[in-house]
Amino acid sequence: MDYSIQMVDLKQQYLRLKEDIDHAIFETIQKSQFIKGHNFNAFQNELAEYLSVAKLIACGNGTDALQIAMMALDLKPGDEVIVPAFTYVATAEVIGLLGLTPVMVDVDQKTFNITADIIEEAITEKTKLIVPVHLFGQCTDMEPIMKLAGKNNLKVIEDTAQAIGAEYRFSDGESRKAGCIGDIGTTSFFPSKNLGCYGDGGAVFSNNLELAEKMRMVANHGQSVQYVHDIIGINSRLDEIQAAILRVKLQQLDDFALRRNLVANHYDKELSQIEYLEIPYRQANSTHVFHQYTIKVKNNLRNDLKDYLKSKEIPAMIYYPKPLHKQKAFENLGKIVGNLEVSSQLCSEVLSLPIHTEMNLEQLNYITDSIKSFFNGK
Repeated sequence: MDYSIQMVDLKQQYLRLKEDIDHAIFETIQKSQFIKGHNFNAFQNELAEYLSVAKLIACGNGTDALQIAMMALDLKPGDEVIVPAFTYVATAEVIGLLGLTPVMVDVDQKTFNITADIIEEAITEKTKLIVPVHLFGQCTDMEPIMKLAGKNNLKVIEDTAQAIGAEYRFSDGESRKAGCIGDIGTTSFFPSKNLGCYGDGGAVFSNNLELAEKMRMVANHGQSVQYVHDIIGINSRLDEIQAAILRVKLQQLDDFALRRNLVANHYDKELSQIEYLEIPYRQANSTHVFHQYTIKVKNNLRNDLKDYLKSKEIPAMIYYPKPLHKQKAFENLGKIVGNLEVSSQLCSEVLSLPIHTEMNLEQLNYITDSIKSFFNGK
């Protein structure tokens, strides 16, 4: 039996969507308008409609998206930006590049995301921005964060690179997509993302039209119109072929989330009773699109489990092995609030299992049986 398990099986997904994707690529090449053509404009409009957001600007990658968003807010060197310590480096990297001060805070033990209570302890007179990261596919608890931001006159940029399509429910019953709650949302279309292209890509989006126009200018050399440069900007855009591919895949995004949830449900069912293992927490006010299925392995067994799975030809990844505040790049940059013990603990316990849209029951049973075998007798 061929289990041939990948963390993300992009080839099988492509083969399933091959006819539509090939047509989109071929048609783009035939038209030979490779930068800011029909697909670029159409994709921006279609994703904005899907997200129910006023304006969306597609750019070169998710890191550029964060930079464009922060540049549009006219932050000044030394301004403080609150970020989780347990996240990918890009979130804080851009803060450093712009001469701002990353303020690294801890995260919630269950959700892996920052909370309003944690943020509040880090606010000073220099704080200008909060950057919640919707980690692994589940929304940060945004309602109290937005109330806190409003109270302190702070801006909010949502890093939605791992949670595109997830939905957050407010206490009054209103729902909004991840990234559409704060002042600005950002996302990535890196190939392994839930909505991924076949190269690099990203986007910024906002319901504030003035901010959106500023971001459009920043992403396009600071131009208001061609050859009129009102501000200093950068050059960051999604190319036409990637936009064509993303238009096809956007139509499948809800189905992608459903397929990932079926995988997650199977894992939950089979793994929930294993001692020393904790399945992902699902909060009541957010859907989960499971960019990653991340378990916590207790009793210092994480690395042993990872090695055991490798021996069974089952890939597993550690996101992330070292928190931001322990990275050399931030030794002399930024501030740390609190002891960040949860972030450090998570880095020693988390393990992400294979999850993607093309997994079958045989593969899933092989993975869960192997994990159960490892824990037998522990």
